Amino acid sequence: MPPMPRVAALAAVALALAGCGIASGDERINLTVLAASSLTEAFEELGTAYGAAAKNVTVRFEFAGSQDLAMDVEEREPADVLATADQASMDTVADRVTGRRAFAYNSMTIAVAPGNPKHVQGLASLADSRLRVVLGGPIVPVGRYAAQVLAKAGVTVRPRSEEADARTVLTRVRTGRADAGIVYVTDMRSAGISATSVPIPAQQNVTATYFAAALRASDHEPAAKAFVAWLRSPTATAILRKYGFPTP
Repeated sequence: MPPMPRVAALAAVALALAGCGIASGDERINLTVLAASSLTEAFEELGTAYGAAAKNVTVRFEFAGSQDLAMDVEEREPADVLATADQASMDTVADRVTGRRAFAYNSMTIAVAPGNPKHVQGLASLADSRLRVVLGGPIVPVGRYAAQVLAKAGVTVRPRSEEADARTVLTRVRTGRADAGIVYVTDMRSAGISATSVPIPAQQNVTATYFAAALRASDHEPAAKAFVAWLRSPTATAILRKYGFPTP
């Protein structure tokens, strides 16, 4: 989808905010958004776009693994919005959120060193015990999605380590501490030339669904709900797609 002209983009945001009753006002609102680490670059740009349109709102992000963010919510850490890379993490705090909605999708790929020096051909290659493979841990979204794609392919992998989020898996590959790892397709954009992607065929892949919700404990629940609603706006979806996230 081509980027929207700035005037049209701001108008779309204004309409979204007006629908939630906070299109204008003198009160300064600071929203804290807890977001999955794989959303880092996309959400940083989204925050800039939102701040330009919602003049009275400043958005601050905290990025980490979805399961860690859900734990923060469970422990009542001060925040306003939660955005996770899967439904399961959101489900663990279902009684503490409101207005949940899916706003983006992702899929998985194999990250390897530049030029693929170990000649990884696909998921089956990851079963080679000589290959240093890292995966997400079994309770984190990227680890659960990796387990699903490996199960589809009928491949058993003994990882050298299990990490807390996709970006840590990618970092181990980028720094040479691992030969391969399963990450989100969108993560490869942040790798630049320091890693190469080996695609996973569609029949072996899975769809990762991202959810956002306002926190019931938020001091700014209407503003939090407005931000969640805005994630489905034309401006937000254009930015998400720019970073490789398909949208509903």
